[in-house]
Amino acid sequence: MEYLNAFLLGGALCVIGQLLIDKTGLTPARILVGYVTVGVLLGGVGLYRYLAEWGGEGAAVPLTGFGALLAKGVREAVDEQGLLGALTGGLRAAAAGVTAAVVFALIAGLIFPARDKESKN
Repeated sequence: MEYLNAFLLGGALCVIGQLLIDKTGLTPARILVGYVTVGVLLGGVGLYRYLAEWGGEGAAVPLTGFGALLAKGVREAVDEQGLLGALTGGLRAAAAGVTAAVVFALIAGLIFPARDKESKN
């Protein structure tokens, strides 16, 4: 049942994103930022954990999960360090994911050199 719930939640998030692309003038970048923002808001008020309990990895993998992770990190850091934790907690909580994204982007950039869209090389 865990796999089905993860599939349903992850699929629903993808369907919502696709509908936003198809039916609105929003760019994919704006939709991605919206997903992170929704995740931060739901995580900040404590609602995202219920979604994650039901949907498992279907809630943890998408960008909404990243936003919820940022909010959780800020909340924990504020409890430990006070107001200064609001500035450091989110990045500390998401450091592994951010580091992996930067490293893999660097590797991809080294393997696949940049070129103009109009270039056929």
